[in-house]
Amino acid sequence: MKKNEIYEGTVETLKFPNKGYVKLEQEEAVVLVKNTLPGQEVRFQIKKAGKSNPQGNLIGVIKPSPMENQIPPCRHFDCCGGCSYQTMDYETQRKLKLEQVQALLKNVMPEFPLEECLASPMEWGYRNKMEFSFGDEYKDGPLALGLHKRGSFYDIVPVCGCQIVDGDVRAILKETLEKKQKKKMPFYHKMRHDGILRHLMIRKAHKTNEILVCLVTTSDWRGEDGSSSWPKESVLSEYRDRLLALPLTGSYAGILHMENDRLSDVVVSDHTSVLYGHDYFYEELLGLKFKISPFSFFQTNSSGAEVLYELVREYIGDIKGKVVFDLYSGTGTIAQVLAPVTKKVVGVEIVEEAVVAARENAKRNHLDQCFFHAGDVLKVIDELKEIPDAIVLDPPREGVHPKALKKILEFGVNTIVYISCKPTSLARDLETFLEYGYRPVRSQCVDMFPWTRGVETVIRLDRIKN
Repeated sequence: MKKNEIYEGTVETLKFPNKGYVKLEQEEAVVLVKNTLPGQEVRFQIKKAGKSNPQGNLIGVIKPSPMENQIPPCRHFDCCGGCSYQTMDYETQRKLKLEQVQALLKNVMPEFPLEECLASPMEWGYRNKMEFSFGDEYKDGPLALGLHKRGSFYDIVPVCGCQIVDGDVRAILKETLEKKQKKKMPFYHKMRHDGILRHLMIRKAHKTNEILVCLVTTSDWRGEDGSSSWPKESVLSEYRDRLLALPLTGSYAGILHMENDRLSDVVVSDHTSVLYGHDYFYEELLGLKFKISPFSFFQTNSSGAEVLYELVREYIGDIKGKVVFDLYSGTGTIAQVLAPVTKKVVGVEIVEEAVVAARENAKRNHLDQCFFHAGDVLKVIDELKEIPDAIVLDPPREGVHPKALKKILEFGVNTIVYISCKPTSLARDLETFLEYGYRPVRSQCVDMFPWTRGVETVIRLDRIKN
């Protein structure tokens, strides 16, 4: 094989999250081709040749996989980078996710007890948070607002028909795009570092129906000639009034304007102004009420979160009168779900804003036995005076820092419940658990992200030996 040569073949296996492998008999090679499905006949171009891990770029699908048994319900599926599995029915994609996680974990432990992949109560319209980007559909094209085009860092696909959010989010997205197009406001160019419009973040609670809208721009609204082509106050006031006039099923908790002058393409705020309402909203889970700020971590699927947390509560077992550590606690949702039957729950979270919200939420829910600490788990764990009876771990995608994991395991608790949103990180951390004498006794996947490649995994690990 040589670089840039074109080949065709059938995808034989798929490894999490999107690594398809095509066996080429004539070349005696197995080529990695991403964003494919088992059974697809594909055409691809070699981007990395050689005997060691050859790779190819997908050009197109010649013949669909037998798994692909439906027409994608969303009209944006072919170009949008958000969803990957809309050509399969829901049962088929859940089965595929389970098989991928099983393959990863059985590489670590052949008899791994993974039971099933629990369904999301909502297959469509489930996302309670979306971050949309301003840009153009193609170079020098008209202003667009939506999600990144599949395989592209720059091109933006308008997704006003997105099916994994509800109608209110689509209406706000459509209104925002149309009004900014009409005013001919420029988007922020990531290469030139100029322009105004950056992101639109929308959060909508499933239970309370409260909506929080955050328009993110740069702070400099001057035109190319240095004049104020777009008077900030009047433009923002008009935008607020247009949103408030929309006929929505939910109600606004707040409409915010955030200024961000950083070079990185992430949704952050250097300064926030409240255009309407306040800078937070409320959501309810399992009978508890949670105050959520713009950047607070909260599961993006509220109904799925209830399935997930019920499973955690079941797995952790009898904790009546015991001390539980909730590490990487976010806004304290898991801690408060467990708190009513415990002696004490101690949460640790690095995002200070989330810790403030967690403390307020615990007070609001009359849970005096919850205590939250702000800081890195690696450092804070040395300062905790209690010895836990059980531990819940819900780390970020990259898993638990190796040094922090060893400190956690040195507590020697009998039961640890690990919640993972990235199976590859979980498989890596699992090896350390085994070294410290822990064994998985129960585990299940929870499909928190239908139609995408994402999946959560919950494992109960018991200490078998010192």
